[in-house]
Amino acid sequence: MNHLLSDIWNGLTEASWLDQLNLVLGIAGVWLMVRRNLWAFPVGLIAVTVQGVLFFRTRFYADATLQVFFFVSLVWGWWHWVKDRGAAPELPVTRMSPRALSLTLLGTLLATVLWAFALVEWTDAVMPLRDAFIASFSVAAQVLQARKNLENWPLWLAANGVAIVSYWYADLGYTAFLYAIYLVLAVFGWRAWARAKTVG
Repeated sequence: MNHLLSDIWNGLTEASWLDQLNLVLGIAGVWLMVRRNLWAFPVGLIAVTVQGVLFFRTRFYADATLQVFFFVSLVWGWWHWVKDRGAAPELPVTRMSPRALSLTLLGTLLATVLWAFALVEWTDAVMPLRDAFIASFSVAAQVLQARKNLENWPLWLAANGVAIVSYWYADLGYTAFLYAIYLVLAVFGWRAWARAKTVG
């Protein structure tokens, strides 16, 4: 047990300043999103820029590419949350139909397989299948979050669970810790959004 705690402490203290900055921005962005606060978007834009650089430097290429998508989807989500709320104080949380959710999950799993194959064939990615899983499920979750669908949170739980293990083994201590916090915040987010007034 002492050895495990020592390894965790060493992993955190030896992390790069970029990894540490990613931790602070990531927590702030997700906490604001859990609270359905519009400040989640500008903070998120800075966070994904930092994370993109970090992942590229550590050869998580799918995750690095993913940050470009996140940047665009955050801009779109910000616009959507403001424009489509109308006269209401905020855009309502919505629920997906069972058919739409099933198609989303099927498409996400297919994307994982195809993305992993591309990483194996054309890159030197360190963990191609895990990299592709994290990226594919994060894309789906981000789209649903921008649409303010409640179902974004269980998809984040799946992506974050795999990410914690992957980043820890890649010596990204702060980022692994960040995704552990993301996992907890996703549970809180799921509960908070479920309690909010929902439509659909």
